[in-house]
Amino acid sequence: MSRFIILWFVLLIWGISAVSAQVSSDCSSAIPICNNTPVNGGTTGFGIDDFNSAETSGCLEQTLSGVIESNSAWYRFRTGASGQLGFNIGIDTLEDWDFALYKSDDCNNLGEPVRCNFFDNQDENTFIGVGEDPSGDTENVQYETWLEVTPGEDYYLLLNNFSNNNSGFSIQFSGHIFVTNPFDALDCSIINNLLGPPIAACENETVILDATTVDALSYSWFVDSGSGITQVPGENSPTYEVSTSGNYSVEVARSAGNFNSDVQVFFSAMPVANAVTDDASCSGLEVYDLSQKDIEVLGSQNANEFLVSYHLTIGDAVDGVNALPQEYQAQAGSQTIFVRLTSIGNSKCFDASQQFQLVNLETPNLDFSSEAFLCEDNAGITIGLENGNSNYVYQWSSGETTPTIIVSVAGEYKLTATNTQSGLSCSASKVVNVLTSRPPQIIDIEIEDLRNNNTVTVVTDALENYEYRLDDGAYQTGHKFYQVEPGMHTISVSNPKGCGDVTEDIVVIGFPKFFTPNGDNSNDQWSITGVDLLDSPVITIYNRFGKLLAQLDATNSQWDGSFNGKLLPESDYWFKLTYTTADGQIVTAKYINNHFSLKR
Repeated sequence: MSRFIILWFVLLIWGISAVSAQVSSDCSSAIPICNNTPVNGGTTGFGIDDFNSAETSGCLEQTLSGVIESNSAWYRFRTGASGQLGFNIGIDTLEDWDFALYKSDDCNNLGEPVRCNFFDNQDENTFIGVGEDPSGDTENVQYETWLEVTPGEDYYLLLNNFSNNNSGFSIQFSGHIFVTNPFDALDCSIINNLLGPPIAACENETVILDATTVDALSYSWFVDSGSGITQVPGENSPTYEVSTSGNYSVEVARSAGNFNSDVQVFFSAMPVANAVTDDASCSGLEVYDLSQKDIEVLGSQNANEFLVSYHLTIGDAVDGVNALPQEYQAQAGSQTIFVRLTSIGNSKCFDASQQFQLVNLETPNLDFSSEAFLCEDNAGITIGLENGNSNYVYQWSSGETTPTIIVSVAGEYKLTATNTQSGLSCSASKVVNVLTSRPPQIIDIEIEDLRNNNTVTVVTDALENYEYRLDDGAYQTGHKFYQVEPGMHTISVSNPKGCGDVTEDIVVIGFPKFFTPNGDNSNDQWSITGVDLLDSPVITIYNRFGKLLAQLDATNSQWDGSFNGKLLPESDYWFKLTYTTADGQIVTAKYINNHFSLKR
């Protein structure tokens, strides 16, 4: 919903000791108000009990004195158009006021209030009312929802003061109805007076009071500026031009009899909005408190007499509409904020001549790794910010001015990115530590034959930094593989720092670590299990001196511990296993612990 400061047609605060205020403590004599009526007052009691000893009326409850009213003021108004209507009751921030609004034309039949608020003023709000707080405070609990009205509706408004102090109040009507019907949103026919309703004007204006009467013989003008009624010398015309606040009256002499008419005129001070400095932030601020600029706008002017509001267009500032909330959701980049300084005495008295730049500048986000690795066999590596911002300026410690650079020498490289706009610069820096790295080296692969749980252990030059994989499985950080099936396998070792990987083909087989060829039919033969999974396997057996003693294959896979028909002595023996790879190469199986014993 758009916020409206709109046309506060009825608005005024006068001190108790100043010109006599229009206040009635009783509903039956409620003060009529309309578009150009200044409403002001300080309450001094509750008069008669307008609620006939009732305990409650809407949100209002009996006070300690046994009545609902405390220090009360009653007003009435009638709608002249359809639309959204609200009002702002200006109060002293240290005072506690309640209000209730009744849709009725009969004080003896008010019914329940259509809007009511009894919250105390612990938050020290400047306004309470219906609609939206004109100061932009969206959290003010002392505001009720807008009214949707039609022409000819009558309302009574009760204000109650529950404070020891009584600094007075003001009433300011607001809402979209004053955009569509600026002159007849409220019906002034309820005020029957020759000089019309009370008048609110600005101090640089003049007001012409017109008492023209057809059968008048003469006119006499009087004024009460706060020290008593005095006649204005020399003023005998039917019209009288005034430029100072006061209660004015005219005596019209007629042959049919004289009569008097009076009117209240109040001149509000014209505010002067002071120049406002631009404001900026490098933090990417999401919420900006506009109220911090109020003191610049006001200068030495009293904050209790003027209201500062902020707008996105000069048109909104001039019209007093769509005020920005105090906690403004700032936009990225630069925005022009237009300022309006309005008299709380009369919203027609304003100054919308000032503006300022609100720069919400993002600090560059250097989202890249602070560590990079230069491989031994690479000519260079790219470091820095891959997706640079064309509006930023980039500067490397090595002299380059691009978001990324290619480096071929290990060391520290610092990147500084700067975002500059409207004379403000926001920078961020990050250091990249470039280290030299190289592909892994496999030192050994230990194959432990446990028949039912074959274990493969990979030994490298940098065990803690590499990742390991068996065949096409997932990489793991551990260097051991368990329950490895017999047969051919591929071991892969990768450098996670991006400097390549290495692979080795291994064969997992099973063989006894000793055998006893003594003719007892128990463990008399030595053989290898799992070679049937290989292509063209050949096993050659040697003694410790390297002499070839036997050759086995897939069809002849056992050895009885003899050579040329003679039994060999107890000793240790060795073997080699060869097989044919998929590309037809004959290779020798590596990493096999090819040692076993013959025992008699």
